[in-house]
Amino acid sequence: MVRVLRHLPPTSLILWGPPGSGKTTAARILARQWHLEPYYFSAVLHSISEVKKAMEGEDLLGPKLLFLDEIHRYNKAQQAAFLPYLEEGRVILIATTTENPSFEVISPLLSRMKVFRFEPLAPGDIKKILERGLLELKARIEPEALEKLVRISGGDARVALATLEAAHSLAKGKTIKVSHVEEAAGEKHLLYDKAGDYHYDMLSAYHKSLRNSDPDAALYWLARMLEVGEDMGPILRRLIMASVEDVSFADPQAFLIATEALKAYEFLGSPEGDLVVAYATIYVALAPKSNSAYRAWTKAKKTARETSHLPVPLHLRNPATRLMKEEGFGKGYLYAHDFPQGTTPMECFPRGKVWRFYYPIERGFEREMARRLRWFQKVKQQMKKTED
Repeated sequence: MVRVLRHLPPTSLILWGPPGSGKTTAARILARQWHLEPYYFSAVLHSISEVKKAMEGEDLLGPKLLFLDEIHRYNKAQQAAFLPYLEEGRVILIATTTENPSFEVISPLLSRMKVFRFEPLAPGDIKKILERGLLELKARIEPEALEKLVRISGGDARVALATLEAAHSLAKGKTIKVSHVEEAAGEKHLLYDKAGDYHYDMLSAYHKSLRNSDPDAALYWLARMLEVGEDMGPILRRLIMASVEDVSFADPQAFLIATEALKAYEFLGSPEGDLVVAYATIYVALAPKSNSAYRAWTKAKKTARETSHLPVPLHLRNPATRLMKEEGFGKGYLYAHDFPQGTTPMECFPRGKVWRFYYPIERGFEREMARRLRWFQKVKQQMKKTED
C-alpha cells in the first residue's frame, strides 16, 4: 500500500481502518507529496456548513485538498454535499473512517473515491514506534514493560504512545517498569467497537468456528466478546442460527440446547450464565453438520418469488362457505389420516408443477430423515400406480 500511495497522483481517497493504524499520518504525507495545503475537518467537531464554506472559497491555484476525519459521522444528505465539488474537480477529499465504507458512505461518493484499507499495526511496528518514542522522551524501559506496552496497544499507535508517556511520567525519570505500564493503562485496551466492524467480525469468527466444528476457536471468540462487554443477545442469536443453519437435522438436539441456553442465561445472567453459553457452544461446534434445511429454504423462497402468480389448486382451498364449495373448493382433497399409510398421492404444488427443495444428507440423525423421505416417496408412487 505504501508503494501505491507514494506514486498516487492527487486523488480523492477514503482511508478505512481501526484507530491508530496510520490513516491521518498517511493523509499528511500525501498532502506534502502533492504540494497542497490541506483544510482539516472532523465530522464530529465541524458541521457540514463549515466544510461547505471552505469548499466554496476562491482558490486560483487549483483544487483544494480537504481532510475529513470520521466521514461516517455525517448522514447521507450531508455526505451528498461533497458530490458537486468532486464532480467539478474543485476539491480533492481525503476522508477517514473506522467503519466499513460499503455501509457507511453513500454509493455516489464511494464511486468517486479510491478506498484504501489499513490493518491494525503489527506488534513489530508498534515496538518500533515505541522505541522512537523512548528516544524522544530520553526514557529507559524494562524489556517486559515494553512487551506489555506492545500487547495492550491492540495495534493502535496512539494508545501505545499515550500509555508510554503516562508510564514515563509515573516512573519519574527512572526506568519504566511493568507496574508503571499497568497503572498508566488502567484497564487493558481491547480493540472492539460494539457498533462497528469488530463487533460483526468477531461474531462472524464465532459463527464460522461453530460451523467448522472447532470448539476451541468458538470458545476463544466467545470469551473475547464477553471480555469487552458484548451483549449476550447477538451471541445467542448466532448460536441458535448455527444450530439450525449448520447443524439442522444432523443433530436436532443442538437446536434444543441452544434455545435452552437462551432461557438459562435469561434466568442466571452473568457470570453464571456465561458457562451455560460456553456449554452450548461446545455442543453445537461438535455436532454433525448439515445445511440441508438452509439450502431447501433458500431454494423454496427463490421459487416462490418467481412463481407468485400461480394460483392455489382448488382441492387445497378450504370450502368455508356453500358458494366456495359449489365453485369446487376442496373438491378432490384427500385426508392423510383416512389412509393406513398416513399419506396420500395427492399433489400439493400449483397445478402442473413439482419441485424438490430438500435433499437430506447421510450424516447423523439426518440419515433417519432421508430414510423417512425415501419411504414416503416410495409409498406415494405405489399409491399412484394403484390409482392408475
